[in-house]
Amino acid sequence: MSEFNAAIHFDMLALDGAYLSGTGEPACRRIAPQSQAALQALVEQLAKRVGRSLERRGLLVRDAENDFLEFGSAAGGALDDLIGHSIRYRVAVGPRAGQKVFALQTVPARAAEPRPGVAQYAGFSLHAGLGVEAAQREKLERLARYVSRPPVAVERLALTVQGQVRYRLKTPYRDGTTHIVLEPVDFIARLAALVPPPRAHLTRYHGVFAPHAALRAAVTPAGRGVGAPNPPDSPGEQPPTPRHVAMSWARRLKRVFGVEIEACVRCGGKLRIIASIEEPEVIARILSHRQRTAPDQYQPELPLGARAPPAPAQLL
Repeated sequence: MSEFNAAIHFDMLALDGAYLSGTGEPACRRIAPQSQAALQALVEQLAKRVGRSLERRGLLVRDAENDFLEFGSAAGGALDDLIGHSIRYRVAVGPRAGQKVFALQTVPARAAEPRPGVAQYAGFSLHAGLGVEAAQREKLERLARYVSRPPVAVERLALTVQGQVRYRLKTPYRDGTTHIVLEPVDFIARLAALVPPPRAHLTRYHGVFAPHAALRAAVTPAGRGVGAPNPPDSPGEQPPTPRHVAMSWARRLKRVFGVEIEACVRCGGKLRIIASIEEPEVIARILSHRQRTAPDQYQPELPLGARAPPAPAQLL
């Protein structure tokens, strides 16, 4: 996602072991890490199976020289065209449509170095080099936040003097690329290609954490699932069902953008929302009234390059 390309990938949090179930409570037994040879064999197997699946669906065409995707004439559409250009690392719209994205190489190129826990084959890559111990809860939270991160880091976006969008990569590429430059229209097109389809599940659970797994109730803190014990006969003995409470828009502003809208700028106390005014006419009347009664707090914004009006003369 570093170039806003629709590079399909899956971030997975997996157990380093397996749960053994018998007569007692399920117990987790840890297994040894996979060797580099095993990871290489796995990524090769994944690449071949994905290729065969695409061939059976008629989406992948193989010839003697290379492989290429074939969506067919029925699948042609505006969004499919944007996704196709994004997959091929090409500009989708504008005068440079079909060309490669303009990249800035500001550091020397470096040779490819083997990384432990990483295997690659035919354009597929498998990264299994990060582990979290059972007591490292903060590290696990950082990893969970990382895999659920948005595709764009806003703090690395900037506008050039020419009005183009410049994006700084988190880590330079091996060829020395540190920034990419996009036209504004192509930038919007790439963002549109990254929007998931409606009603698509972006988070899935497998194994013992799957919704219908027999051991899910025994290995999760909530204790809910198909294997959960029957509730007590007395209604008062039933444990309360955990209730998911979504964050308010004010908390989301603070969490995402660091805007503390619930704190008073004068005393630092906590503010309470008493009304939500959404009618434009009412908002305009309130702002005009506040500007008349407290002009020092509501100064009109001037166009760029304009001079502020002189202050009114005062009689001494």
